[in-house]
Amino acid sequence: MKTATLVLADGTTLTGKSFGADINSAGEVVFNTSMVGYPESFTDPSYTGQIQVLTYPLIGNYGVGGACKDENGISKRFESNKIHIKGLVVSEYSENFSHWDAKKSLSDWLKKEGIPAITGIDTRALTQRIRKHGTILGKIITDSSQNLDFYNPDLDNLVNQVSIKKPKTYQGKGKTIICIDCGMKNNILRSLLDRGLTVIRVPWNYDFIEAGLKFDGIFISNGPGDPAMLTPLHEIIRKALTLKKPIFGICLGTQIMALSSGAKTYKLKFGHRAQNQPVQDQQTGQAYITSQNHGFAISEKSLPHNWQVWLRNLNDDTVEGIRHRSLPYFSCQFHPEASPGPTDTMHFFDEFVEML
Repeated sequence: MKTATLVLADGTTLTGKSFGADINSAGEVVFNTSMVGYPESFTDPSYTGQIQVLTYPLIGNYGVGGACKDENGISKRFESNKIHIKGLVVSEYSENFSHWDAKKSLSDWLKKEGIPAITGIDTRALTQRIRKHGTILGKIITDSSQNLDFYNPDLDNLVNQVSIKKPKTYQGKGKTIICIDCGMKNNILRSLLDRGLTVIRVPWNYDFIEAGLKFDGIFISNGPGDPAMLTPLHEIIRKALTLKKPIFGICLGTQIMALSSGAKTYKLKFGHRAQNQPVQDQQTGQAYITSQNHGFAISEKSLPHNWQVWLRNLNDDTVEGIRHRSLPYFSCQFHPEASPGPTDTMHFFDEFVEML
């Protein structure tokens, strides 16, 4: 393997071996404590602009599954049509893989997608550094002759990069919903379609109210980047909130609902990225294990009086979900659709359907 280097913005330099694409790449360095699920995580649009550090030591041991689609043309194996991470950092890459559905190695997949990767890094020590100092910018260097600046993805409108460009309808037999695509994962779309809904999928800044579309409810998807940057979407949701039709948000969708209602968001020190995040329902006391990937959160003190904290993270007490006190609006900061991760909260989709 060729030598590769991870350079952090604080001057830290870590040297390992390259097993991905032979290119340089820069982004925000974040850590993920999941043991499995790398094909789903890497293709999650919410990771756009980020170099992912995996703390679990054996990565690549089950390879990458083959591409196949369902009756709606949605990939069954991946959460979008490409890898979205800017780079990968692991402790130990498994060159040999074994799985009944594996079609290629992780290394071959990363090279084909043009994603650099580095192995031989003490990812636990790197994670401790990130936890202590906060999320940090970094770059993976495989070609030292090419200069590359650090890149801060929070300064770009990443949602505009990953959202669809024009509306698309998926016909079902049930009620019709507007699905605002901010970088939506495939399993969210599958979860909605599996419940018989007709889904009108629209770009993040598409004013479906002005367009006169007919619908029974609204869904706001996950997505990357700083939610405060998406002011056109805030204005659309402010208008939608006056319609009193059911609204359900996931991940970035939660932050958008809060911002549109007058609350504020802030950047977490190192974010939540894993499949083992404990969350508690503040109304029932029920605890869930959830799959998460977000770097921003809602400022609880800024929530208007007609909204309440519904779900809370048991690790750091941050807001993981909000509900309107009288209207059918609710959201969760994590991923009830899983892929990867536990399906403890899949019933949230059923609750949304019952509201329509």
